Amino acid sequence: PLQFGDLRLPEGSGTFPLAVVLHGGYWQATYNLIHTGPMCIALADDGIASWNLEYRSVGVPDGAWPAAGEDVALALGFLDRLPLERSGTVLVGHSAGGQLALWGAKRTRFPVVALAPVSDVRDAATRRGPESAPGRFMAPGHFPEGSPLELLPLGVPQIVIHGTADEDVPFAMSERYVEAAGEEAALVRLEGVGHFEPIDPLAPAFEHTLAAIRRLL
Repeated sequence: PLQFGDLRLPEGSGTFPLAVVLHGGYWQATYNLIHTGPMCIALADDGIASWNLEYRSVGVPDGAWPAAGEDVALALGFLDRLPLERSGTVLVGHSAGGQLALWGAKRTRFPVVALAPVSDVRDAATRRGPESAPGRFMAPGHFPEGSPLELLPLGVPQIVIHGTADEDVPFAMSERYVEAAGEEAALVRLEGVGHFEPIDPLAPAFEHTLAAIRRLL
């Protein structure tokens, strides 16, 4: 029941670029795709179709990794069956969804916009402990296959957008990730911006998100 997505299309007919959107919530079942809905509506207003994906997470049966990855892989394999003619595709992930988007980019070779991503799951689980959300989501044995930092190089263009005032995912994590990724990744530093502004169409920071998506499409 959690293997679905909301497809939003711009007005009119024809071919549209597509953003595959992966919501955050620290891989916990108490959060879902509703909170990335406003961003997807804003994308449609800008002429970009979106597929806002749901996936299994901690709090549902067998919700720990690799369940979320399996769901994302199924969704990415379903793209050609969508009722949509695509002119381009980009993966867009926020927070925990950023981990999934970066992981999916390695498989599909689609470019990715990662918004305050948990790009180093090993670090997040170590800092917060085994009973924390990242610790319960991914066991240490899965870090090499699931943590984006350990999957580098991804082989695709990446734009990482992160606020320096983020209290949920430290900005320093994105700095380390982009440095390790080298020329395939660029970091957009949002001075004084928190965790949620990059997905909020009413926040000035959202313009950076929209510009990055346009650029990679």
